[in-house]
Amino acid sequence: MTASEFITDTTTIETIPPKAHWRAHLQLGFAHDAGTTRLVQRQHTGPLRVQKPLYPEGERICHAIVIHPPGGVVGGDQLAITVNVGADAHALITTPGAAKWYRSNGYTSEQRIDLQVADDAHLEWLPQETIFFDDATVKLHQTVHLQGNASFIASDILCFGRTASNEQYTRGVIAQCNRIYRNGQLIWFEQGRIGGNDAAMHSPLGLYGKSVCGMVLACGESLTSEQLQQLRDRTATLIAALEPDSICGVTQMKTVIVARYLGNSSEVAKQWLQIVWEHLRPVINAHQAVIPRIWQT
Repeated sequence: MTASEFITDTTTIETIPPKAHWRAHLQLGFAHDAGTTRLVQRQHTGPLRVQKPLYPEGERICHAIVIHPPGGVVGGDQLAITVNVGADAHALITTPGAAKWYRSNGYTSEQRIDLQVADDAHLEWLPQETIFFDDATVKLHQTVHLQGNASFIASDILCFGRTASNEQYTRGVIAQCNRIYRNGQLIWFEQGRIGGNDAAMHSPLGLYGKSVCGMVLACGESLTSEQLQQLRDRTATLIAALEPDSICGVTQMKTVIVARYLGNSSEVAKQWLQIVWEHLRPVINAHQAVIPRIWQT
């Protein structure tokens, strides 16, 4: 997609036949144009939208907020999001609030995320937390293709049940698969499946009895040993002050940095995520963190 092919309005990919379940697809494209990252493609089918592009950090970085108007996903709904970030462009994508996956009613819901990041481009995929209601049955797939020197930061906070309502996740199944490729070569693969009545809900190899787990993945420049230790110290200090019985850690591998949180508070998880992101961002894509305003509303 070149600058001359900008699409600034919302268009429909296809007509959805009337069905009992929502099938929604959002396709976004970002391109670099004379120092500005522009949202050049914005197509949708069904209830997935994106607000107008925002530039709280200046024209170099385009922020986009993905919206699911129904406010929650019911059993049988199918969501798909495709994002293409062109060479030298920089996009940050987030959501206006928690994603809610309701009870299955005998159906499996599914979400597929496909992210393409070109050479020297940067993508930050930072949705807010995901809440699984009791008896939700969900499949989550995320595939990332990086080219050349592309960088990528992604976050994921999963909440099992609604602790504020004293609801536990005791029924249903959550399956997740996450892949990252660079130049066609697989550099990260993780998949898991956990049921509400599985032993893994309480096993130290699973959720260890916790109801919230968080993860941040980053691909790009590596942290120095000092930077890695500083991040570990900062997150450990936060956890010790706010939720001493939770667990967090950071691991740096050859091509991927992964940070994890395991606890019982989505609010602590979000504070943990913010610290991790603020620490990683200047290293991964050479920009100081500017907190999206939508996170503070």
